[in-house]
Amino acid sequence: QVQLAESGGGLVQPGGSLRLSCVASGSIFSPNAMGWYRQAPGKERELVAHITSGKTANYADSVKGRFTISRDNAKNTVYLQMDSLKPEDTAVYYCLAQGLYYSGIRFSSWGQGTQVTVSS
Repeated sequence: QVQLAESGGGLVQPGGSLRLSCVASGSIFSPNAMGWYRQAPGKERELVAHITSGKTANYADSVKGRFTISRDNAKNTVYLQMDSLKPEDTAVYYCLAQGLYYSGIRFSSWGQGTQVTVSS
């Protein structure tokens, strides 16, 4: 079983910054892909940013130029640096990891979510 531990959410004023972290653990190889999604009240979960093991990243248009995704493959950790935060960034942010168990079986697992609230 894969465990994803997220941290770094909280309350921040508009224009502020937060850094989210997500650590994947278990009997797994370094995940092929890791990403961050978010879900605001009354809305569907949406992709925020995604990064491959080769560190190729892609972003939702709404966060380009403000958010930066990165990862440390040795630590099975993905980060999301969020700058110039806006009230519309308020949501629960979820980490997703995809890869292989040592057994060769594929996995796709979600974290429990961390709340990000942008408000004055």
